[in-house]
Amino acid sequence: MSRVDGWLRRALPGRCVFCLAPLPDEAPWCVACFAGLPWNRPACDGCGEPQPPAQAGLRCGRCLRRPPAFDRAKVPLRYADEVAGLVQRFKFDASPRAGSLLLELLVAGLTPDERAWPEALVAVPLHPRRARERGFDQARWLARRLARRLDRPLVRAVRLRDTPSQRGLDRGERRANLRAAFGVPAGLPGRVALVDDVMTTGATLEALAVACRRAGAREVVAWSVARTPLHDR
Repeated sequence: MSRVDGWLRRALPGRCVFCLAPLPDEAPWCVACFAGLPWNRPACDGCGEPQPPAQAGLRCGRCLRRPPAFDRAKVPLRYADEVAGLVQRFKFDASPRAGSLLLELLVAGLTPDERAWPEALVAVPLHPRRARERGFDQARWLARRLARRLDRPLVRAVRLRDTPSQRGLDRGERRANLRAAFGVPAGLPGRVALVDDVMTTGATLEALAVACRRAGAREVVAWSVARTPLHDR
């Protein structure tokens, strides 16, 4: 099991972060709670959309009709149950405990080959006004710690426009809303992983992927902790 942030260990030493059962080692969760999380399996390799078991290993029809701007997506969990609660506490209450646990879950959901693949990470940025209102930028918070964990540079993207809320917009409207919304410094390495906390339709990550390709990236993958299932959007 991956190393837990020191803050999280001090907060709940020797106890499962979900059920508070005693733990035999430094893992942040017990086996039963870990297995019972809303894992996003199987999922489309292209966009991370949850798939029925019969379609495991296949790309969804939407990706076949219109492949996303990133090459593939890895989103280990669904935005539901305990994971939804953690994301809400992290995003809206700025809880470092929730953020540390989400980081651990993302790392646990990536294979060793996936963790070794990127040459740089790029976080989905908030507009500075929204970051000031919220008090922090949650995707950058995750990406900065993940970059240290993976020993990779974190390239800072900027939000060029304070786009209206994506809530209530369909996939096409979200894409239009985010067109030319991001700027990325030129000279990116060839392999780049984008980092966000929650992936809904993927429009935000697509817009950032386009900006990364313009900045020199040849391959772009999207990493997010959780995926909002289609019926919950």
